[in-house]
Amino acid sequence: MLTKRIIACLDVDGGRVVKGVRFKNLRDAGDPAECATAHARSGADEIVLLDITATSGNRHTLLEVVRKAARPLFVPFTVGGGIRLLNDAAAVFDAGADKIAINSAAVRDPTLIGKIAGRFGSQAVVVAIDARKVNGGYEVFTAGGRVPTGRDVIRWAREAAVCGAGEILLTSMDRDGTQSGFDCELVREVAEAVSIPVIASGGAGSALDFIQVFREGCADAALAASIFHFGIESVAQLKHKLHHASVSVRWPC
Repeated sequence: MLTKRIIACLDVDGGRVVKGVRFKNLRDAGDPAECATAHARSGADEIVLLDITATSGNRHTLLEVVRKAARPLFVPFTVGGGIRLLNDAAAVFDAGADKIAINSAAVRDPTLIGKIAGRFGSQAVVVAIDARKVNGGYEVFTAGGRVPTGRDVIRWAREAAVCGAGEILLTSMDRDGTQSGFDCELVREVAEAVSIPVIASGGAGSALDFIQVFREGCADAALAASIFHFGIESVAQLKHKLHHASVSVRWPC
């Protein structure tokens, strides 16, 4: 049985970790470097840092924030937000990232996926997809969930995989920050459509939600923010519960 990964997410705005509900009503959750280190020490398999206003603000990723967060980390570190060109990706890697996540730029120019994968390897390229349920299907949104694209999520996930993506980071905008559980239907549809790992995001509120998304959603990894940042559950506590539920996680933690 393949080991399931638990990923802690840091949504960063103005150099601080923030968290909202359905991408709105953001509240402060701490310093990125401190949060990243604390979650890694608690047992997170990976850390994802998303500069959530870089694209909508038409600016580059905050590289100094990335450097400070990367310096003490001993687990894989993924960074996204504001990466529009191959040179942008190179700068983020130079700042300490192990992987980059691209969303809006990939939708605008899918060849960017292959360009970054060709230089740094597919394993270092995560295509982030922000999905919202629209008229019975799932639509891709960009610019931090602000811009509807008219693209179908399943078709876009397949195209991203063909272009060279190593993983899909799939966020349900409808569930984001609600702690009401992952959208297992959405995750399963994408997981069955592609041959690369799918990271489930949006809605984590309890260990049961993780168990369900691994069993019913066929996710390879699950990402959370609120429950870790605000002390609802530590990564270590979560992993103990998953272990006792016979979900294979990195152990001991």
